[in-house]
Order: sequence, then C-alpha cells, then structure tokens
Amino acid sequence: MADVKKPEEKKDEKKEEKPPPKDNLVWSKHSVKIGGKIIKYTVTTGTIVLKEEITDKDKETEVEKPRAQIFFVAYTKDGVKDKSKRPVTFSFNGGPGSSSVWLHMGVLGPRRVVLTDEGELPPPPFKLTDNQYSILDQTDLVFIDPMSTGFSRPVEGEKSKEWHTFTKDIASVGDFIRLYTTRYNRWLSPKFLAGESYGTTRSAGLSGYLQDRHGMILNGLILISAVLDFTTIDFNLNNDLPYILFLPAYAATAWYHGKLSFKAPLQTVLKEAEEFAMGEYASALLKGASLTPEERANIVEKLSRYTGISQEFIQRSNLRILDRHYFKELLRERGKTVGRLDSRYTGIDRIGVTETYEYDPLFAQVSGPYTAAFNDYIRTELKFETDLPYEILSEKVWTNWSYSYFQNQYVNVAETLRQAMTFNKYLKVFVANGYFDLGTPYFATEYTFDHLGLDASLRKNISMSYYDAGHMMYVHMPSLKTMKNDLTKFIKNAS
Repeated sequence: MADVKKPEEKKDEKKEEKPPPKDNLVWSKHSVKIGGKIIKYTVTTGTIVLKEEITDKDKETEVEKPRAQIFFVAYTKDGVKDKSKRPVTFSFNGGPGSSSVWLHMGVLGPRRVVLTDEGELPPPPFKLTDNQYSILDQTDLVFIDPMSTGFSRPVEGEKSKEWHTFTKDIASVGDFIRLYTTRYNRWLSPKFLAGESYGTTRSAGLSGYLQDRHGMILNGLILISAVLDFTTIDFNLNNDLPYILFLPAYAATAWYHGKLSFKAPLQTVLKEAEEFAMGEYASALLKGASLTPEERANIVEKLSRYTGISQEFIQRSNLRILDRHYFKELLRERGKTVGRLDSRYTGIDRIGVTETYEYDPLFAQVSGPYTAAFNDYIRTELKFETDLPYEILSEKVWTNWSYSYFQNQYVNVAETLRQAMTFNKYLKVFVANGYFDLGTPYFATEYTFDHLGLDASLRKNISMSYYDAGHMMYVHMPSLKTMKNDLTKFIKNAS
C-alpha cells in the first residue's frame, strides 16, 4: 500500500512585527536660586530614537531606520517668550566612554554633588545640593550621553560597537543635536557646545560636522581640560613633544607637594619651568646623543630642580620622564602616588616598587558620590524609570575605541577647529585649564592653540582661564566659583 502523504500544515507566512522603538520622555518642574534670583525651569529626561536614512532595495526608496536610543537630560528656563534670545548649550564628557554626569552634576547643571571644599570624598551616604554656580541663569542646558554611556543603547538588532569610533561618535552626537534643535525649535537660538577631556576632541570635530553636514553655525565652544592634538600627550619613542609640554605641570605638582629644592610662588615656578622647557630642554632633546657631557649634566640638574625627581632617576630615564613614572616616583619615599587627573591628590599602592600607580586618586574621590547621587536624582526628582545600569564610565568603550580615521598619524582635530573658526568668524572658544592636570596639561593646550595656524584677526576669539586644581577643576570649590564667573562672561560675549 502506498504511503499517503498528509497535507502540510500551513505556516503563518507573516511574522509578527514588533512595534518600532519609541521615544521615552518624562517632564518635571523645578526651581533653583542662582545669583540671588529664583530660576524656574522644566526638565526633559529620557531617550530619543535616532534614525538613519537607508535604501530599501525592495521598494527602491529611502526609508528611515531606527538605530539608537540616545539618553539626555535637558533644562529649559520657564517663561521665555523669545527663544531666539535664549542660548542653549549641548554638553558631554569624554573618555571616550564617559557619560555626561561629571559636567552635569559637577558644574553646569542646577543640582550638584556634595564633596568637601577641596573636592575630596565625604563620608557616605552621599548628598545632592542646589548648585548656585550653575549657568542655567545664562543658557538652557542639554546633557547628552553618547552611545553605550549613561542609558544610551542601540535598538534591538543593532550592535553598539559600530558607534565606538571617532567618526561615528561625532556623527551620532551631531545628528542628535540637529534632531533636538529641530524638535524643540532652537534653530534661531545662540548655540554652544561644552565638552571635557575627550569631549573637547568631540567638540572640535562637531564644530566642523555641524557646519558641513547640517549647516548649523555655533556661537561658542567651552573646552574644559582640552586635548585637540594627541601628539602633545602621547608618550612614544619617536615623539619628544610630551616630555617638554608636561614639564610645567610636573613643576606645579612638585611645588604643591613640597618637593622643590627652592621656595617660590607657583606662578614664578611655572614661568621658569616654561622657559626651560621650551628653551634649553627642548634643544637638548633635539640634540639627542650629540649632547656634550657638560650639557647633559646641566639638563639633568635643572630637570631635577623643576620636577622634584632625583638626578639619578633622570639619568637612567635618558632625560625623559614618562607621565606614569612621575605618578609613582615623585612621592615614592613617602609611600604615596600622585594623581593623573589631579596631582594634588595622593594614593596608596599595595607595594611601592611598581612602575606606575594602581588607581587614579581623583577618580577614587568622585566616582562613588557621583554614581550614587545621579542614580537617586534621575528617579526621585526627575521621575525617569529604567532597570538599565547607568554607565558612568564604560571601560569596554574606551579600551576598544577605533581611531581608524587617523590611521598612521596622531589624532588631531585642531585643523577642524581652525577651519570652523575661519568659516565662521564669530565662533568663540573658551578653554579651562587646571594647573595640576597631568592628563591634559595646560602647557600642551597652549602649544596646540599657538600652532593652530589661525589668522591673527581671529585669535581674539580664543580665551583661556586657569585654576588651582586639576582635570575636573570644578570639584575644587574656589575654582568652581571662579569658573562660574568666567563662563557667564564668555556666554554673554559670545551670544
């Protein structure tokens, strides 16, 4: 008997389509006293779906495809009738891989994490307070968390790694700024970017991207602890520049910790160290092995004088003190290390004979208070609910970041900034420097701007301020107060 085939069961040819991702936003009302005046404001908190135009091969048309959900917190002053007269500032931190929490809760926003006046860790539990030094009285604020930081994530089916590149990062942040500006009717408002550390690299890149891609002209850039040309900070065998440019910050650090062999005010020490660095020391490094024994001995003696490091160590290091060696070596006999982000702070390693420190002392002071305060603030005050972890600083991002755009060269966005400032003669730049910053030293920043190639008529558009603190100078209360005045003046002038 022949087999009788059963009729095949009909399968549902149509797969159940999931609804497209949607924006997830909440609004809340608040007030804060700044400069003796009450500022009432609205906070918009949540994620916006970022879409990209792609070609639908079946339909042969361009369609918008959801790609990412970008988290942001926006503060807008209530009662503003004419938005064209109210500036808006887009802010982010660096890393790459850092959320925007540091600038948000440390200096710019209306709520501030409480540390000691010197910026040290207070005993837990931690607290938030109103920030009377916020710049919300001068500008609306939009804090952006780039991909894989904060609560920003790719939509289902997309991989976050695609955004962990120099070019894609700038494009995605720039496209978010364009989308926010459009939705909230801010095209005619004065516009600023505020970035810290790698966020300054991103800001310079965005100054070109926003102009070229979206026709968006900015009023100003706020660059906090800037690095635009990585040639100035990358210690490599074929690059002597960082050894020269870090020297004044080494001198400031040695001065602070009482390691100099002479007594003088900080500004006197810095002036001498700068002149030595750009003069005799730079010349000596250029000469290399052709230095005479007498010239070499003179350089060793003066390097020791300004860095607080022993002449024996300098001899063995061939006149070149690596930053990671300095962190460990300056206070080795005291059993302490000094910080990279702020060399006023000291740390304690398990053993004293290692080549570099185990941890950065500043990050140890701030990571706990900022993490706890923000996670409480976002839910209790801003009413945004999610079970996702808020990625304060993502190691998987910065360790796998791609700079392929700059293959076989140092990362450098200084030329992008020069072009943007030349194209837009009204673009102004404010640079905040910490004397005790050994991550992005002030002297390296000065060097970058001195070599920008900017026309003399435009150099007046650059202003710099200096603070008696480090990379995050705003954790130091006296510096925060000064910074508020500096930023207020800059925003008024650039608007």
